[in-house]
Amino acid sequence: QVQLVESGGGLVQAGGSLRLSCSASGNIFSADTMGYFRQAPGNKRELVATIFANETPNYADSVRGRFTLSRDNFKPATVYLQMHSLKPEDTGVYVCNYVGGTKAYWGQGTQVTVSS
Repeated sequence: QVQLVESGGGLVQAGGSLRLSCSASGNIFSADTMGYFRQAPGNKRELVATIFANETPNYADSVRGRFTLSRDNFKPATVYLQMHSLKPEDTGVYVCNYVGGTKAYWGQGTQVTVSS
């Protein structure tokens, strides 16, 4: 089993910044994939950004250039999603995702609300 602990999120005005963090513990792998998905009301869950091991992160087109996903150099099973130039359409529940081996795990989610 893998446990995910998320933090960050909140309410911010358009153009502002927020940072999310997610830490995995338990049966973690050295080569894993971590990242974030988000879901807005009435919409399907969509990928925001993911990173496999220490490779270059993969971003959704809608956030590329504004969001940065990174791993903690001292805690590899911890990732940070730095979000800049936030837009109202970035509003949603952001959920951390961990994939190790053949299993996927989800965090509890954190609300990000961007006001116009």
